[in-house]
Amino acid sequence: MFFQSLILLSLAAFGLAAPLNVKRANPCFVTGSVALPAEVAAGLPALQKVITCNAAVQVAPGVPDITSGGISYSSIDFQKSTKSPVGFALSKFTTPADPAQGDLTSLQNQLNVYLALEAGVRSQPNSSALLSKLKGPKFFLQFQIARVKTAQGAKLSVADTVEHQLGKVTKNAVGASASEIAQVTALSKQL
Repeated sequence: MFFQSLILLSLAAFGLAAPLNVKRANPCFVTGSVALPAEVAAGLPALQKVITCNAAVQVAPGVPDITSGGISYSSIDFQKSTKSPVGFALSKFTTPADPAQGDLTSLQNQLNVYLALEAGVRSQPNSSALLSKLKGPKFFLQFQIARVKTAQGAKLSVADTVEHQLGKVTKNAVGASASEIAQVTALSKQL
């Protein structure tokens, strides 16, 4: 009897020491059933730490309003503008004449909101039209962050450089005018 109890106790202790494989719930902004690309999924843990959701407000089909650092997507929603998505971004996500004085915290919170929106939209079926439009402002925010960091003397990886981000913005400038593209290109030289 003593040995049976000892064996049972040993098995129980071993079982408690084994790691638990519990699947975590999706972040509040990933509400759909479509699998996310690996690059997007890899960013979810960091976003989940800084994003809150307001399920009472829907900003895209199936996606709640998203907030990071006090900035809600509903307050920076390109869909409410009559301008192209990049035209909206040019007017909304500005930096001072000297980009080194730019507010990185605000730009990062705005980018967090757009990254979370992208993940939420990608998780929904039939979302390619909205996805293609929201990439313009998202990449423009990454472009602005690259400009500020470059002006401040930061060393950036190739993927984070102003030139690389400029290419991303222009490639994803759905509906942008030649003038808007020219404005983005001009900003790329103001470092």
